[in-house]
Amino acid sequence: MDIWETDFEWLRVRHVVQKTFGKDALPDLNAVLFLIGIQELGRWKKEYSKEEKQDLMHIAICRLLSYDGYYRFVGRDADGWPHYEMVMPVETKGVEAQEAFLKSKAIQYFREIEAENGGLE
Repeated sequence: MDIWETDFEWLRVRHVVQKTFGKDALPDLNAVLFLIGIQELGRWKKEYSKEEKQDLMHIAICRLLSYDGYYRFVGRDADGWPHYEMVMPVETKGVEAQEAFLKSKAIQYFREIEAENGGLE
């Protein structure tokens, strides 16, 4: 995917999330990761502790990196939280490159949801 296509698709994902949750501002990468984590957990609650928010973002990152075989889903614990194991280290260096990589994987994630549900909106 060209840079402009990635930028366009990332903006589209952010607009869909913004509209879905009725927010004034576009969500950043951290907010999108948090929402992916909630989706992967499979349940929503009104408040999450700081540790739970970090865990949800970690779940999202593991899920996104599982597309390329960096992580593998191993199951859920007794509380229903998904767990992954690292299969190989991520070689992407630098914050900007890592963010771009995660954005491309988030786009892939939302495209998968779109294909399953017949649309994002």
